[in-house]
Amino acid sequence: MKNPKYIFVVGGVMSSVGKGVTNSSIGLLLQARGYKVTAVKADAYINVDAGTMNPTEHGEVFVTEDGDETDQDIGNYERFLDENIYSVNYMTTGRVYLDVINRERNLEYKGKCVEVVPHIPENIIKRIKDAQKKSQADIVVIEIGGTVGEYQNILFLEAARMMKIKHPNDVAFVLVSFLPVPSTVGEMKTKPTQHAVRLLNETGIQPDFIVCRAESVLDKKRRHKLALFCSVPGDHVIPAPDVTHIYAVPAILEKEQLSSKLLQVLKLRPKKVTLSKNRFLQMNKLVQTIQTVKKTVTIGIVGKYFNTGDFVLADSYLSVIEALKHAAWHQRHQVKLIWIDSEEYEKDKRRLSELKKTDGVLIPGGFGKRGVAGKIMAIEYVREHQIPYFGLCYGMQLAAVEIARHLAKLPGANTVEIEEHPEHPIIFVNPHQQKNIAQKHYGGTMRLGAYDCKLVNNTKARKAYGKQLIKERHRHRYEFNNAYLAPLAKAGLIVSGINPQQNLVEIMELKNHPWFVGTQFHPEFLSRPLNPHPLFIGFLKAAIKHKN
Repeated sequence: MKNPKYIFVVGGVMSSVGKGVTNSSIGLLLQARGYKVTAVKADAYINVDAGTMNPTEHGEVFVTEDGDETDQDIGNYERFLDENIYSVNYMTTGRVYLDVINRERNLEYKGKCVEVVPHIPENIIKRIKDAQKKSQADIVVIEIGGTVGEYQNILFLEAARMMKIKHPNDVAFVLVSFLPVPSTVGEMKTKPTQHAVRLLNETGIQPDFIVCRAESVLDKKRRHKLALFCSVPGDHVIPAPDVTHIYAVPAILEKEQLSSKLLQVLKLRPKKVTLSKNRFLQMNKLVQTIQTVKKTVTIGIVGKYFNTGDFVLADSYLSVIEALKHAAWHQRHQVKLIWIDSEEYEKDKRRLSELKKTDGVLIPGGFGKRGVAGKIMAIEYVREHQIPYFGLCYGMQLAAVEIARHLAKLPGANTVEIEEHPEHPIIFVNPHQQKNIAQKHYGGTMRLGAYDCKLVNNTKARKAYGKQLIKERHRHRYEFNNAYLAPLAKAGLIVSGINPQQNLVEIMELKNHPWFVGTQFHPEFLSRPLNPHPLFIGFLKAAIKHKN
């Protein structure tokens, strides 16, 4: 396209209002109108990437195909758009400042006085345009993290304002704002959103649309009030009530003809799209399935990144949860999740019997010593009781330790992540990582991104994928120690996937078990609602069979 278009999605009133899902939904709707779309996330953190953030504080880290550690919203973009989103599509305040400072040190500003404005916003604009060029997108949908009125995101808003001034017909703004209903009042309030619009106006930006997030549908009276006091056309005030599943959001927005109205603002016309390529219609079919299936399958997630105050933070494992849902819907089931804090088993071993209530158990990725003993106890229990098990990254490594201790009769087996010099280092440091650890170079230095994996014939993994060579995304520093392949093989361990370039174990299985599979990589990052990951499908099939 001669003049690419840009849509900025910003938040009002509070965080977690649904900007990421709105951003993703807008992208999906514009795809269905025949345009190539990509999505960008701008995070206000000084962190250079999301990899050094605590999962219970920030939520999970999503890893891109090219090895960037990003915010979980990038995962939402990939799941909705069904396209890979690359590192160029993700920026943080820290990443922007670091780039500007490095360029200044390299004299790339030719001796100019480098200032916060305009040089920081100009760097942001360059990144947005680089993302457009890499994907050759007609339309770029940019989510600015945080909430309007915060000091942290003011420079991203300034960049958006500068783009609007330079390209008035190519830039649109969508404010996603929350309309509370105080329990003591029982009435939906528009005033917080009015204030959010005024705060946005103070940055020089006028929203073209207001997406009104609330527990119920916005009524005509309040819609008229927002239009009047926020200087937005009445039909550009878009109701967005709570829904059970995020994949229903595109239909909610399109009910208000949002895609047509966005195209009008951007001076574009819809293009013809064949039914077979219209992912909006396909998503609607999936939503119908979600709403009609009644059967359930119960999966226990054994982890430790749960508690934040008195609340359980499911965002720590968002991609895992979504991948489980995708696979369950594919089998016409709803997945019922049971959150299990592994530290509770360390306090009381009798509680392990609660795992009998599950149809399958999954241990996701993680780091550090805390809760590991409880995870190994859970793995032993499900192995002995023939309960389907799926271990991801750390979940695979701890399964190898459990097999080594209890089946291969190596009681001193451990991972060097927990014990520096175990008698049997079943899991050891990737040789390429030793220097990083010694020098405390932690940020962005793990084995990251997509790597090849060659599957072994006549294994569960090979059967699930239906092909021999695959690519999967990684995020770890430790590997299976090949010196222990023989004793663990005698104990019943099958290595079913190998990285051919470095001869690293990628997938392992256990003989004589309905489903005991561990992956060194993170398959959840490649699961999409319309295309569930084959290993998650295999796990859910085994869990459903176990239930029946």
